[in-house]
Amino acid sequence: MTRPTSMRAVILTGHGGLDKLEYREDWPIPAPAAGEVLIKVGACGLNNTDINTRTAWYSKAVHDGITLSSGSAGFAVAEADVGGWGSAALQFPRVQGADVAGRIVAIGDGVDTGRIGERVIVDPWLLGPEDWFDAKSAAYFGSECDGGFADFTTVRGDNAIRIESPLSDAELATFPCAYTTAENLISRTCLKPGEAVVIAGASGGVGSAAIQLCRLRGARVIAIASRSKAALLEELGAETVIDRASPDLAEAIRAAVGGGVDVALDVVGGSVFGYLIEALRHGGRYSTSGAIAGPVVEFDLRQLVYKDLQLTGATIVPPGTASRLVRLIERGLLKPILAAQYPLRELAAAQQAFMEKRHVGNIVVAMS
Repeated sequence: MTRPTSMRAVILTGHGGLDKLEYREDWPIPAPAAGEVLIKVGACGLNNTDINTRTAWYSKAVHDGITLSSGSAGFAVAEADVGGWGSAALQFPRVQGADVAGRIVAIGDGVDTGRIGERVIVDPWLLGPEDWFDAKSAAYFGSECDGGFADFTTVRGDNAIRIESPLSDAELATFPCAYTTAENLISRTCLKPGEAVVIAGASGGVGSAAIQLCRLRGARVIAIASRSKAALLEELGAETVIDRASPDLAEAIRAAVGGGVDVALDVVGGSVFGYLIEALRHGGRYSTSGAIAGPVVEFDLRQLVYKDLQLTGATIVPPGTASRLVRLIERGLLKPILAAQYPLRELAAAQQAFMEKRHVGNIVVAMS
C-alpha cells in the first residue's frame, strides 16, 4: 500500500487578518528527519500564540491588546518590525498549531521502531541542547516550525510524549500549551499549600488549567472572570470568582481573602496589572505569561520596592514539564475543558470564536 504524498492543511501566508489563513488539500506530507517522528494528527488546539503571531502582535510597534477587531484584521506594522514570540522573523508559509494529539505513524533515523503506533501529545517547546533557557536556541512548535493544523506533522521524538488515556484526541489537545504555560507560571512563584493565589483571565485555557494546578498544590484560588462563567470555575476548584467588571478589583480580591494575596498569576495585563499588584501582600509574587488586554502598563516602582514584591515573566517552559503533566492526566487528576470543536477547514471560524472569549477552556480543531 502506497502512502499518500499530500494532505489537508491550513497555512498562514503572512502576518495579517483571518484572510491570511488558507485551507489546502494538496499540501505535502512532511518526512521525519533523523530523530523525528511523523504524527497523524487527531486534533489540534488553539492558543493565543496562533493569534499573536498571525496579527503581528509581538511587534514592538504594537502597544494595544488583542481585540475582536485587531484579531480579525491584524495590526498595521512594518514587516521589518514583525517577528514571533522571540522577535525573530517567521518564515512563510507556516502551518501553525502547537497543541497536537495523535499517533506516530512513521519515524526518522535513530528513533526506535517500537514507537510506531504510539498515542502521543506534543510538548510544544523545542529547547536547545545545551542551555534550555537560551531563547536563541529555543523554538515553539507551530511558530518557528510547522505545527499541527494539518493531517500530519513532524516533531522531535523526545517531544512526542506517549500517553495512555481514555480521553479523546480533542480532549487531549486541550492540554499541551495551556497546561505547560500554567504550570510554568505557578512554578516561577514557588506556590505553597495554604497560600492564596489570584488568577486573572481564569476562564481561558491557561487560567482554567491554573485553577486545577493550584488546587493540586493545596492553594486557595481566587479567580477573575465574567459572572456567567463562575459556576464552572468553582467546579474546577476556585474558592471565589470575582466579576472582572468589578469597579475595584484590588479591593474585591483583598476582601475575598481577608487581606493581600500571596501570588498573582496574569495572562491579561492591561489595566488588570495594576489591580493585581495592589492586591498582593507584602512580599507577594506576581508572574505573567501574556498581556491580551494590553502589553504597555503604568507601574509605580515604589510598590515593587517598598512591598518587597517579586515579579517574574514566564515564557520558556523547563524540560520535563510536559512529561510530568502527562502523568497527572493519566491519573485523572487534570480535567480537559473542551469548549468547542471545529473541522480543519473552519480554522478561521474557530479563531474568530476564540477571540470572542465567550468560552471557558479551549477550542480545538478535530481532523476526523
